[in-house]
Amino acid sequence: MAINEIKFCGRGGQGVVMASQMLGLAFFKAGMYPQCYPVFGGERRGAPVVSFLRVDKEKILLKCDIKQADELLYFDTTLINVEEIRGLMRPGGRILLSTSEPVSDLEGISEHTLGLVDAPAIARKLGLGHVINTAILGAYCRFSNLLSMDHLISAIEEIVPAKREENMEAARQGYGELIITSA
Repeated sequence: MAINEIKFCGRGGQGVVMASQMLGLAFFKAGMYPQCYPVFGGERRGAPVVSFLRVDKEKILLKCDIKQADELLYFDTTLINVEEIRGLMRPGGRILLSTSEPVSDLEGISEHTLGLVDAPAIARKLGLGHVINTAILGAYCRFSNLLSMDHLISAIEEIVPAKREENMEAARQGYGELIITSA
């Protein structure tokens, strides 16, 4: 595995920053080297939030921003900008979306491999409110095939401050409910 660069895009209150931290810890538990950092303005519910994660089997010496991601994780499809995606994605990049919309409604990004999971429905069903990060991370484990669920569950147990069982179940359901479409 060469360096894998991941960009997380969502809104305040969805657990975007914590998702990148949990995924970084899960990769660390799998014996890899993560490098994680968030970018956001005013901390308020609903404001756009971006976080980044680099992962490699070797120590990461890069200290620069991620210019072109290998994978994009969208917690909110209203943040999708097709032109931005074209500039942000490396060739062959993959996009994981939290959505209940059919893929045909997502014009302009269907040339990428897409992963679709209805994370808000999973979170609501389990009493997690708007915090959809663990459902998305469970889907990511299956989508990327780079990380086992055991490592993710261990990271959730260690980091999540409340409703651990519900969050672990959200990850399992996200894994099971992922739909993958190829370009």
